[in-house]
Amino acid sequence: MERVALLGYGRFGRAFGQLLSEANVPYRALDPHVEVPAEHRAGSLKELLEGAEGVVFAVPVAQLRGALEQARPYLSPSQLVLDVGSVKVKPVEALAAVLGKEIPWVGTHPLFGPVSLSRAERPMRVVVCPNALHPDATRRARALFERLGCEVIEQTADQHDQVMAQTHALTFFLARGMIEAGAGRNVPFAPPSFQGMARTIETVRADAYHLFAAIQLENPYARDARQHLVEALARINQNLESPASPDAQPSPAEVPEKRASPELVEVRDRIDEVDRELVELLERRVHLAHRAAQAKAAMGYPVLDAGREAELLQKRRAWAEELGLDASGVEDIFRALLRFSRKAQQTSPGTGQKP
Repeated sequence: MERVALLGYGRFGRAFGQLLSEANVPYRALDPHVEVPAEHRAGSLKELLEGAEGVVFAVPVAQLRGALEQARPYLSPSQLVLDVGSVKVKPVEALAAVLGKEIPWVGTHPLFGPVSLSRAERPMRVVVCPNALHPDATRRARALFERLGCEVIEQTADQHDQVMAQTHALTFFLARGMIEAGAGRNVPFAPPSFQGMARTIETVRADAYHLFAAIQLENPYARDARQHLVEALARINQNLESPASPDAQPSPAEVPEKRASPELVEVRDRIDEVDRELVELLERRVHLAHRAAQAKAAMGYPVLDAGREAELLQKRRAWAEELGLDASGVEDIFRALLRFSRKAQQTSPGTGQKP
């Protein structure tokens, strides 16, 4: 796309704008409640939409229809309109009602947010809901998201919301409950079993409440999913409060699966899993290295920062010592990782660096 208009510049809008910039897609943005950088700021809705090939509505789901109605007089059939809400049935209904057959539109849901982008979590995935009224709109939306480095999944709005009710809505519901219960606050350490949930709690805590409300209230399937979860938790709690008699036999699901493989095979399987996680973390680190290289290039700084690397190595040694690991061995690993990172920065696109 030649240019994108971004209506809404909150936390997600800013993060999406960063993705556009990294993909060299020019954009302008408008948000009456947030300061937009001068180089991207539009003075009015008409100015924002004029000449834009794509129009992205990054507004709360509850405000989407009103925003569409305000923008409708300035939209043309040559443009593509996208929403990026976390639910899809109601936004698609609003898009169809306001834009209909006249303006091409597609409902989309990027399955990432500001927190996951800041961690450079990959892959980035996005759901695109094909639109029978505008068949070519799906292709154009896919092309934009693929240019941003996303994997595209096609689902109907109904399919999307059913899946999100059983995953996204329940996860955020549990995390919000744990926040309200004060779980995980000010603890000196957390077991690995809690770490995944801790990241979700961090995400929910950082997100605006309107996002949580939209996930729970705007998804037509979320209420039933929550109710089933609450009932299941109540049954589990009741079973714990009233334990079965000692003579009760466990159900087949409670009997641990017997492993025919020796212990060594199991340990090697676990090592493979950990190594896979390490490689995925390396991929995330490379993405962050590219961003660092672009920032250095913008300021005219060289790739090698000897002071920063020395400080980094000293800190990693300290971390290793805290965990009872061989600090020298950990330093060797990070020296290799720094070489790997420098090479990634030297070949980073958009920096003018050569390998």
